[in-house]
Amino acid sequence: MKNILILLCFFTAQICFGKLWMPSILSDNMVLQQNAEVNIWGWTTQTNETITITASWNNTPIEIKAHQGSWSTKIATPKGGGTYTLTVSGHEEVVIKNILIGEVWLGSGQSNMEWTPDAGLVNADEEIAKADYPNIRFFSVLRKKSNTPQDDLEGEWVVCTPETMRKSSAVAYFFGRKLLENLEVPIGLITSSWGGTPVEVWIEKDKILKDNELKKAASKLKEYEWWPKEPGVSFNAMINPITKFNIAGFIWYQGESNRANPFSYYKSFPLLISNWREKWDKELPFYFTQIAPYEYDSVLNVAAAIVRDAQLQTMLKVPKTGMVVTNDIGNLKDIHPINKQDVGQRLALWALAKNYGQEDIVYSGPIFSKMEVNKNKVTLLFDYSKSGLMKKGKNLKEFYVAGADKVFYEAKAKIEGENVVLRSSKVKKPIAVRFAFTDTALPNLFNNEGLPASAFRTDDWEINLE
Repeated sequence: MKNILILLCFFTAQICFGKLWMPSILSDNMVLQQNAEVNIWGWTTQTNETITITASWNNTPIEIKAHQGSWSTKIATPKGGGTYTLTVSGHEEVVIKNILIGEVWLGSGQSNMEWTPDAGLVNADEEIAKADYPNIRFFSVLRKKSNTPQDDLEGEWVVCTPETMRKSSAVAYFFGRKLLENLEVPIGLITSSWGGTPVEVWIEKDKILKDNELKKAASKLKEYEWWPKEPGVSFNAMINPITKFNIAGFIWYQGESNRANPFSYYKSFPLLISNWREKWDKELPFYFTQIAPYEYDSVLNVAAAIVRDAQLQTMLKVPKTGMVVTNDIGNLKDIHPINKQDVGQRLALWALAKNYGQEDIVYSGPIFSKMEVNKNKVTLLFDYSKSGLMKKGKNLKEFYVAGADKVFYEAKAKIEGENVVLRSSKVKKPIAVRFAFTDTALPNLFNNEGLPASAFRTDDWEINLE
């Protein structure tokens, strides 16, 4: 009799505590990627259970078997719209409500991506008051680190209202709002950011440690109480759990913290992009923000300039990437410039032009392409300048030329159509040019669409930061 009672208690406990669940990214108010085969997955305490999934947009049940407590399937999504439900049935039933289908983007990085309107924003009261967009949804991942890859994370989908917008990423919001206005489909904005974090924490640890240069560079990162520095720990906790979730692409704002090891950023930043694309198993578009001018405590005043150059080289060399320049909207006294509207909208220009077929959009400021030297005159040619170049202010600033002695002197610069012509009385035979190549440079060259030119250098001369 005693044994029977024990067995009854055991089976009763199994029934009472049995559970069917999904990761937090699959929950009420979510946005699923349109016109896609999206992943739907989860877990069950019944290790060999049949799971039935029914989406209200097609009402076609899909049956799958759980294997050792895990289950996963794919469901086709239609063109953007909603609202819908998703019902998952097994030994219990879970219904996900208020689902939209549209375009989903992941925003990540450090504090300038994390920055909310509540923390400071141009015209904050006005922007917050009008942020009533039921077709924009936010999912903000809570900060967490882990030494091992995780399956789930903390966060929830919320509808965009003035109250939710004010506590969400400002850059992501303005990016998403621009997409919504142009595409007229729902927009899902996942943000997974942590202020102060270097790029290494967002890359899988083994990819850093097996590269001696990156391993050495990571060791130069300083320890802080407020954010992690160990390779992979943010990736494990804040990115890995959502790599099964279908998205349209990435937006990224980070780099300030890698002034401690700027030369390695030429390798670590492209590595992050390839790492994430590998985990999503797709060459997704990756659009990012070049860090803004700021008065860092820097002896040579070029560590941030090197990071910017690494960002530029990444855009030029890595397919399906794009870069937003911010040297016109920074603040030398504030590492968190409050003009997040232009940042988000400029990121959206890349997506609209490259991913959504709006090819008539000019999506980049001038990018240096070629240098021609005739005696003491240097002619600079640019991409994204077909409509012509312009300056804001009386004279062009931040152009420097050098000869064989490798000493740079400020040059007189003049716009001639799509080109810029430089001369310096101190350099008779120029062989190199640098433009806005300091941490604090505030240049004033734009294309006629009003997008600023990126800093650049034509030389590869060694820069000693020791």
